Amino acid sequence: MTAQAHGTARGTRLRAPELRGRGWLNTGEVEVSLADLRGRVVVLDFWTFCCVNCLHVLDELRPLEEEYADSLVLIGVHSPKFEHEADPDALAAAVERYAVHHPVLDDPELVTWQAYTARAWPTLVVIDPEGYIVASMSGEGHAHGLRVLIEELIAEHRAKGTLREGVSPYTPPPPAQTALRFPGKVVALDDGSFLVSDTAHHGVVQLEADLETERRRFGGAVGRAGVDRTGEVRVGQPGLLNEPQGLLLLPPEVRARVGYDVVVADSVNHQVKGLRLADGAWTVLAGTGRQLRERSGGGPALKQDLSTPWDVAWFADRVVIAMAGTHQLWALHLATDPAENTVAVLGGTTAEGIRDGAADEAWFAQPSGLATAPAPDGERSTRLWVADSETSALRSLDLTDEGFTVTTHVGQGLFDFGHRDGPAAEALLQHPLGVTALPDGSVAVSDTYNGAIRRFDPVTGEVSTLATGLAEPSDAVVEPASDGGPAALVVVESAAHRLTRIPLPDKATRVDGLAHRTQRPRTEVAPDAVDLTVTFTPPTGQKLDRRWGDPTRLMVSATPESLLREGAGSAEGLTRRLVLDPAVGDGVLHVSVQAAACDGDPDTGEVPEHAACHLYQQDWGIPVVLTPGAPAELALDLRGTR
Repeated sequence: MTAQAHGTARGTRLRAPELRGRGWLNTGEVEVSLADLRGRVVVLDFWTFCCVNCLHVLDELRPLEEEYADSLVLIGVHSPKFEHEADPDALAAAVERYAVHHPVLDDPELVTWQAYTARAWPTLVVIDPEGYIVASMSGEGHAHGLRVLIEELIAEHRAKGTLREGVSPYTPPPPAQTALRFPGKVVALDDGSFLVSDTAHHGVVQLEADLETERRRFGGAVGRAGVDRTGEVRVGQPGLLNEPQGLLLLPPEVRARVGYDVVVADSVNHQVKGLRLADGAWTVLAGTGRQLRERSGGGPALKQDLSTPWDVAWFADRVVIAMAGTHQLWALHLATDPAENTVAVLGGTTAEGIRDGAADEAWFAQPSGLATAPAPDGERSTRLWVADSETSALRSLDLTDEGFTVTTHVGQGLFDFGHRDGPAAEALLQHPLGVTALPDGSVAVSDTYNGAIRRFDPVTGEVSTLATGLAEPSDAVVEPASDGGPAALVVVESAAHRLTRIPLPDKATRVDGLAHRTQRPRTEVAPDAVDLTVTFTPPTGQKLDRRWGDPTRLMVSATPESLLREGAGSAEGLTRRLVLDPAVGDGVLHVSVQAAACDGDPDTGEVPEHAACHLYQQDWGIPVVLTPGAPAELALDLRGTR
């Protein structure tokens, strides 16, 4: 938040600005004002539906919505990053897709976003029953601290007589009924049928070749593996799913060895599971059910936390997991006994953006689609293609003599997107979720927010368009030619709740569309030296745990790299002196922060029974412009309170 809003966190009472936007969802088309909410604790959740961290926060807030339903009103403020997210129909579909059960303000022009000086998705702002801002929190992992603050506000305002209990302005829309609901991924089975993840129905469905007739359904009842308030993991039945996404049909010899056929990414349960098609038996292969909060991991797969696995592929004799929640690729090694499975980070540092080179130093941004194909140069046996959604990029992972290497083929960064064909260096995608290897060695990209299937030719380096007018395509699989007919793509049209067959044309078309940049206001900062400070106030009952050194860490970089002359890198602490190059003029500062706080007071040993430590973290991408006379400080809130 800005310096003015930071003053709120330091004792100055600031009246919450009015909620203004294009309209409201989940209210029966009734507008909601802050005056209507006076007497209630209000939490504003600034989110955008492309953002996996925002989806994590929605899950964190659900228990609070239920527990404090009489005193708390949660308001989603949807402030879009991508052009497609500003479409009101797309937003309405996303509100249903992600089971958002509270009022949502549609803020396509970022009016309320700017009024509250939000800088990151997600951001939470807490308003007390008298209409004043009392806290702001960036990132995820704030559920515990938010619960403490809500209870404090309820007690305080009940004693003052300013608390008004009542029903929420939430009005659910009429339920929709379709055979599939927001399907995610698809694989072709050996007998010509297809297996699709029926994401919003929490199941996996086998469809006949006509793409409509349901042969079998696996799962289909939501089951939540999670963590209760004592920190204990609740593990549901393996076959109970929660928004399954990626599917992988294992090679025949691997199926015979391990005893199951399909690997499933159970995204909201943060697990990877195996499905045996013959009898529908399920096996947990990786994940505890707890969301990974650290920025590293590895070891026994069933003891390792994961974070929103979105897709899976077979590559280099292992299952590769697109770990969207931590912006990484992980490797799962399958043993005959699942208890002996192991996982390890394969690529990505958890920093969000585009950085190529050695996989362990590379950056990804919400990788969401994987496909294995022969490498085009003939020197390596296979290549793993990656749809890197938040950078609107097509990337690859190759195994070379030097190890695993990451290369970007299409895509320019976190804030550049569009629908433009031509040379790969100039081409643009918009939040792709799927990638498919084609028979001719090229690659089809499910260009989700453009509603298109795009084609990249790794030999010529050209991008073209195979099909348009699709409803949020999220994956595709090749259907070989038969009976003299042409080969086809079976496409998952997620927002149309169906699979669609489109022919593979001999020639693709070229689209010279518009280029777009995420329209967020740039922050003016002084040229040369700028002091970066991240505010973190532990919740009541917690303190920073300094027993083993500084429990905070900052990582700073810039796009372009030349913007940041000094201050880049990772180090302990929540402050950093940055030296910016006036000759560059503007760019994006990438700031990542971690802070660990524990229940009680670790320094004095006053720690309650069942005490837990909590990791708070956030990644910011802050557009800045260097302006003479502008502030020489940049203040960010990880968690600031009154």
